[in-house]
Amino acid sequence: MVDYTEGSGKQYHIGIGPGDVGRYVILPGDPKRCEKIAAYFDDAKLVGDSREYVTYTGTLLGEKVSVTSTGIGGPSASIAINELSKIGADTFLRVGTCGGMQKEICGGDIVIASGAIRMEGTSREYAPIEYPAVPDYHVMNAMIEAAEAAGTNYHVGVVQCKDSFYGQHEPEIMPVSYELQNKWEAWLRMGCLASEMESAALFIAGSFLRVRVGSCFLVVANQERAKAGLPNAQVHDTSLAIVTAVDAIRLLIQKDKEGTK
Repeated sequence: MVDYTEGSGKQYHIGIGPGDVGRYVILPGDPKRCEKIAAYFDDAKLVGDSREYVTYTGTLLGEKVSVTSTGIGGPSASIAINELSKIGADTFLRVGTCGGMQKEICGGDIVIASGAIRMEGTSREYAPIEYPAVPDYHVMNAMIEAAEAAGTNYHVGVVQCKDSFYGQHEPEIMPVSYELQNKWEAWLRMGCLASEMESAALFIAGSFLRVRVGSCFLVVANQERAKAGLPNAQVHDTSLAIVTAVDAIRLLIQKDKEGTK
């Protein structure tokens, strides 16, 4: 591959190099969330700010940890995980937002992904569609353990990943409305918990790169509850999801040091 950095030693898109990040990295979408997440680290410092990729690095339990934003969607998320893995990161915890799909899932809840529907394009350039998009078992379990310890209202299950935000929220206006609406109904019947945009790409890229990946999300609202005339509170504060991921990293650090995972 051509070295587009012209020998700088830094990764082309994220703008950082070896030694700039820890092995554990939290991946929010929004660059503006990075400083908020880094506040949970000890001695956090800004180490990169390039395009949609903002990176802070600090420590937890004496171990170097980082947060890097990925922007929106699978293409930019897959770039982040590829480049971060090249400079030493091997454990990734996506923290983001989602829309609830089952009626029992309410705004303010946390969803932890046990798998992702590959209704997006990025993962298809890594693996055939038959290959499942699933998180690392240990990362997923650490998130569950962290949520339980905090008394958080959480759900574990399959999430749907798409490329078009408005294809989800206004499918009826799209030329392929027949496909979007029929598949949405199928996902509902299969018990899919929530809809978001990055996990399928991250899980598939993570499988290829042989790194550990997990995802948790704040439920912002639930359009199915709105359709049914049920209360549908909107919640935008991602603090619960962030704390879940940070506490999960602490658990992973402890278990990795003990060799128990």
